[in-house]
Amino acid sequence: MIKVIGVRFRNAGKIYYFAPGKLEIKNGDHVIVETARGVEYGCVVLGNREVEDNKVVQPLKSVIRMANKEDEDREMSNRKREKDAFKVCQEKIRKHNLEMKLIDVEYTFDNNKILFYFTADGRIDFRELVKDLASVFKTRIELRQVGVRDETKIVGGVGICGRALCCHSYLSDFIAVSIKMAKEQNLSLNPTKISGVCGRLMCCLKNEEETYEYLNSKLPNVGDYVTTDDDLKGEVQSVSVLRQTVKVIVMVERDEKEIREYKVDQLKFKPRRKKGKADVEDKELKKLEALEKKEGKNKQHD
Repeated sequence: MIKVIGVRFRNAGKIYYFAPGKLEIKNGDHVIVETARGVEYGCVVLGNREVEDNKVVQPLKSVIRMANKEDEDREMSNRKREKDAFKVCQEKIRKHNLEMKLIDVEYTFDNNKILFYFTADGRIDFRELVKDLASVFKTRIELRQVGVRDETKIVGGVGICGRALCCHSYLSDFIAVSIKMAKEQNLSLNPTKISGVCGRLMCCLKNEEETYEYLNSKLPNVGDYVTTDDDLKGEVQSVSVLRQTVKVIVMVERDEKEIREYKVDQLKFKPRRKKGKADVEDKELKKLEALEKKEGKNKQHD
C-alpha cells in the first residue's frame, strides 16, 4: 500500500495521484504540484489515503506545497486572462478564415504555456495562427483539437432530464456506450431520444445497464412459450422488466385465447443465458433449476 492524495485540475477532470509526504491534506484543499506540463494548481478531491501499489503510475510525484493566498490570486488572475485570450484567438481565427470553432482557453499555472481547445470537421493548417498568437502572448502556444463529446464536457449544459450534464458535473472519463444498452432497457431506438447534447448516445445509458441485464435474465423473451402455475401453456406477448411481470396469450376452454398477466415466479420457462453473466445471476439460475427439480419430484410423489 502507498499513501496518496487525488487531485483534479479541471471541473470533472481526471483524478491524478500525488504523494502528500508529511502533509495532512483534506478534500477541498488546494495544492501546488509538478506535472508533465509544469507546475500546476489543483483541487484535492481525495484526501490522504492508502491505495494498492498497482493502482499508481510510477514515478509518483510529491506535492510541492499547500496553495497560499498568493497562489490563489494568481489562479484567479489566470482565469481572467483566459477570457481575454479567448477573444484575441477568435479574432485571429476570423482573420485567417479558418473553419474551426474555439471551445476553451487554458493558462498553465506558471504561464509557461497557453492551450487553445477547438473543434473542426477535418484537419486544419493553423501554423500561421500559432505564429500570430505567439507574437501577441510571448509564450508557448498549443492548439488542441477535441471531439464533440470533449466539447460538451468542457462547455457543459443541461440534459433532457433537467440536470447538469453527467460528463461536465462528475464523470472523470467517458464510458463506452452502445445501442445494445438502449435495447436492453426497452428504450426507443429513435436517435433523437437516446442521444445527448453532443449528438452521441447518452452516457447515462450505462448507469442502469447491469440492473436491467440482471432483471432481463430472469424473464422470458417475447415469443417464448411458458407454462403457468395454473397449468396453462401460452406464448409471451410482452414483459415488464421493472415490475417483473409477463403478459401471456394462453389457451382456455373451447380453444379460446386470452391474455393474462403473471408474476415471473408464476411461470416455468428456460431462463436466458448470457455471456459474462455476473455470479449473482448464476446463483439465481441455480435456485430456479433446483426449484424446478424439487417441484418435479413432488409431482412424481403425488
